[in-house]
Amino acid sequence: MYGMNAPAKDFDGENKYIRITDISESSNTFIPNPLTSPDDELDDKFLLKDNDLLFARTGASTGKSYLYDKNDGKLYFAGFLIKINIINAVSRFIFYQTLRNQYNNWVKIISVRSGQPGINAEEYKNYKFKSSSLKEQQKIANFLSYVDKKITLLKDRLDSFEDFKKFCMQQLFAEKFKI
Repeated sequence: MYGMNAPAKDFDGENKYIRITDISESSNTFIPNPLTSPDDELDDKFLLKDNDLLFARTGASTGKSYLYDKNDGKLYFAGFLIKINIINAVSRFIFYQTLRNQYNNWVKIISVRSGQPGINAEEYKNYKFKSSSLKEQQKIANFLSYVDKKITLLKDRLDSFEDFKKFCMQQLFAEKFKI
């Protein structure tokens, strides 16, 4: 289903709004900039829940995906996004397939338009995801999630070292090379 066609307003303290620009290009996670709320009457049909997967349907971000994470809170999705609710499959397993080259190549081919790129809901329905037993899907999803957590920890560690280096440089140069 398509998202709500509402403008964004300042965050109301409870209801979050996810737009294409709020989905990280690198991690496909919800990273709002800034955090907003929908400026319209709230309808629960636009409220994300477990196993909901969003797809960007238009523009340069066509094909970008986001798997709802309950830690992101009460989250409504905007009109340039398409939602599918995954049933009879492990949602994270399906999500990881949207990060593969095969999916990206399909997006490039299908989204070609005379103007702005785009993929509609009917076209997304036709994409063939890989399948296996639920047990195998869960093993694959767990493994890839574990790798993602390790990557995040390493990035955090790298950021800490970079901050430490900046601190050291400031201290060293402020003291005019007194070592």
